Amino acid sequence: MILTLNVGSSSIKFALFGAEGAVLRGAVDGVGQATPRLVVTRDGAKETTALPAGDHAGLIRDVLDRLSAATPGVRVEAVGHRIVHGGPDFAAPVLLDEGVMTALARLVPLAPLHQPHNLAGVRAAQAAFPGAAQVGCFDTAFHRGQPRLQDLFALPRRFFDEGVRRYGFHGLSYEYVSGALAAGWPAEAAGRVIIAHLGSGASMCALSAGRSVGSTMGFSALDGLPMGTRCGRIDPGVLLWMMREKGMDAAAIEKVLYTESGLKGLSGVSGDLRAVEAAGTPEAEEAIAYFVTRAQREIGGLAALLGGLDAIVFTGGIGENAVRVRAAICDGLGWLGLVLDPARNAGHGPRITADASRVAALVIPTDEEAMIARHTRGVVG
Repeated sequence: MILTLNVGSSSIKFALFGAEGAVLRGAVDGVGQATPRLVVTRDGAKETTALPAGDHAGLIRDVLDRLSAATPGVRVEAVGHRIVHGGPDFAAPVLLDEGVMTALARLVPLAPLHQPHNLAGVRAAQAAFPGAAQVGCFDTAFHRGQPRLQDLFALPRRFFDEGVRRYGFHGLSYEYVSGALAAGWPAEAAGRVIIAHLGSGASMCALSAGRSVGSTMGFSALDGLPMGTRCGRIDPGVLLWMMREKGMDAAAIEKVLYTESGLKGLSGVSGDLRAVEAAGTPEAEEAIAYFVTRAQREIGGLAALLGGLDAIVFTGGIGENAVRVRAAICDGLGWLGLVLDPARNAGHGPRITADASRVAALVIPTDEEAMIARHTRGVVG
């Protein structure tokens, strides 16, 4: 079988795939907290287990040990890994040998909250399954063919040559969703589409005939939309002010931008939208309104880049489940010809716009693990 391992900044997701698809899926939530939980879904049944507190590396080892014990007789032929950053050179899935691992380690400064944990997952899988091929699948690869103008910053060109460019992220999710869109709604997929991957990490991608032509995330996973704990787009002058006036160094600023901002920073409650909605405080309501407003603004910019819009697709934890947020975003898009159907939206679609709407809005669940498994199978044959 093929095992997929998707190690994020605060979670660990995994799945075991046979010839007919996933036979087991699992996730660890609360990594880095006092009471992480392992949830495993198999044959439609869920089992939840409390895990001892630990760092990413320790919890990954624990999960892989439990997985081996729970699946006696199963031989893992290959392990597919989500690697957040592939830099300018990795535009397709690859076997992870020591040379590739060294190159990926050099990209840690570009994704400090993700890349180290991704690579720790590879090392743990190498130890747990020494005979299995290890395959890296990159979140940046989907965007590597976008127009050069979408890669550039208006900086001296020497910085571009050193790797300072817009990369875009969530590529595995966009690749899966665009494929599902083409299978179910081929007319829309052939046109001008925005996919909104909204979750604790949030971004949007503009696609023309299925190809990425622009993304809200850029050099790092901080840019664009506000997120659970990340700030999204910000004036660089604010960072200079933090340095000069507050005496903050790079580590202190990084902590604020990655872990104390976004919904958490504005609401003062949490980076989890469900908790923010439940709080109902003026600050929480303002945080939701800010998220919606920024989403509408990014949609407008991407629609301009595309020269119009034929469909918008919502995916990710917020995009798939947050009825209120989807409605608020869509209610501001009437100028594009989008007419929301409240009943369809409440039922989570898949189509959530009225029949008369010129722009289709859809809800399509993403499956990054399936995409990783597909790529892994392709690499190892």
